[in-house]
Amino acid sequence: MRVVTTLRSSISASHNIGSGVPWNGSKLLHGPTYEVTPIVDRVGGGDSFGRGLIYELLSFEGDDQRVLNFGIAASCLKHTIPGDFYRVTVTEIEKLLPGDASGRVSR
Repeated sequence: MRVVTTLRSSISASHNIGSGVPWNGSKLLHGPTYEVTPIVDRVGGGDSFGRGLIYELLSFEGDDQRVLNFGIAASCLKHTIPGDFYRVTVTEIEKLLPGDASGRVSR
C-alpha cells in the first residue's frame, strides 16, 4: 500500500517551494524540495506529479525514493510551462533529478 501527497509552500503567487512525501506501508519517505520561480502556470501540477509517479512505478518498481523524486521533479517542471498540456520529456525530468545546491528549476 502506498499513500503519496505533494507538499507546496507558497512564497507568493509566482514563487513556490514544491516537494512530496509518501507512506509506503512501512515508512515515511521525504523527497527533495525545489524552489520554483517564476511560476508560469499552476494548472496541471498535481496531475504531473501523478503521471511521474506512475511512469516511475512502472519503470523502477521497488525504488520508492526514485519514484517520489521523479514525481516531484515532474510536478515542479510543469509549473514552468503554460497550459494544462505537459510538454516535458523524461530526459528533461531526469536532468532536474540531481538538481543543484539551490534546487531552482530552470527551463
